[in-house]
Amino acid sequence: MLTFKATLHKFEKNADKTGWTYIIIPLSIANQLKPNTRTSFRVKGKLDDFPIEQVALLPAGDGDFIMPINGNMRKGIRKNEGDTLAITLAVDESEFKMSEDLLVCLEDEPKALEKFNSLTPGHQRYFSKWIEEAKTIETKTKRITQAVWGLSMGMDYGPMIRHFKEKK
Repeated sequence: MLTFKATLHKFEKNADKTGWTYIIIPLSIANQLKPNTRTSFRVKGKLDDFPIEQVALLPAGDGDFIMPINGNMRKGIRKNEGDTLAITLAVDESEFKMSEDLLVCLEDEPKALEKFNSLTPGHQRYFSKWIEEAKTIETKTKRITQAVWGLSMGMDYGPMIRHFKEKK
């Protein structure tokens, strides 16, 4: 495992990434994790003392990578933009387990299942992780309902999330 420090950043206006909180993983560190890789890969480890697994490192275009820090991770680390984190990372080659509840519900909606199956594995994971990160059964049920509806309407994860945020 590699250990280093990183600063939390936030995209102001950047297409799909607008508002994202993230850290930069410099090329030198990415090369120690997975030499000469220029495509997304998954890592596990810790942000301060908060454990993470199956988190994607995304190419930033200049050789560096970014790690998006989602809401669950932000709550776990209790830090904000500009704060420094102690990072411990290793490549995570464990198999991703798709949300069983989502898969069962998709079986009842052929149009949603067809859209879900047309997505890349990474985009399927967005839906699954969002659903599985729910803290209560009520939230999980609501998210599954929203996902199935969005998929049946032909929406990817981002447009579906924006649709329901606009409804609030």
